Amino acid sequence: MKEFFRKKLVALKRRPQIIAGVVLVVSFLIYALKLRVISDTTARINTAGMGLCGFVTMLFSILSFVCFLNSFPRRKKANIPMLVLFFLMQGAIIFCDFIYYSRVKDAILAEIAKGTAAEMFSKNPFVRESYNMLQIHMVSVIVTLALTALVPVYGKLLRKINTSVEVEGNEDIAAIEIASED
Repeated sequence: MKEFFRKKLVALKRRPQIIAGVVLVVSFLIYALKLRVISDTTARINTAGMGLCGFVTMLFSILSFVCFLNSFPRRKKANIPMLVLFFLMQGAIIFCDFIYYSRVKDAILAEIAKGTAAEMFSKNPFVRESYNMLQIHMVSVIVTLALTALVPVYGKLLRKINTSVEVEGNEDIAAIEIASED
């Protein structure tokens, strides 16, 4: 078990961007697995731009995987244009999530003003679920951006961790080699 974790730590030392990649996958899954909820909310509220925001969020979520993977090629420096494109797409995702979130919030406030909010939530529980999910998704995208931007920082910190394996008898090798030459 100890060797398993040591190997995983060595892999992280070599490619620290894996941490940001895992958070990117989690962020994508948060949105993709609740896409039915987003679609139902769009059909129920149906204000201007909601469908487009949902589409752009899903499209850029998929395309940002490609940009992220191409930003950090193996054994090469980071591909800066792809990294910039990744950050732009993630920014667009946050913007679209915020627009969608504000439209859902406005619809909820309008229902509260009419006094029919309890009825709307009882008939359409997906509206509240999408409202909460969008908050979580925006936070996870921001965490992804922060971890991607901080790859050089925690990469250096990970490299400072000693993952070498102590092998018994290594200190006598120099004495053995000198003795065999005589």
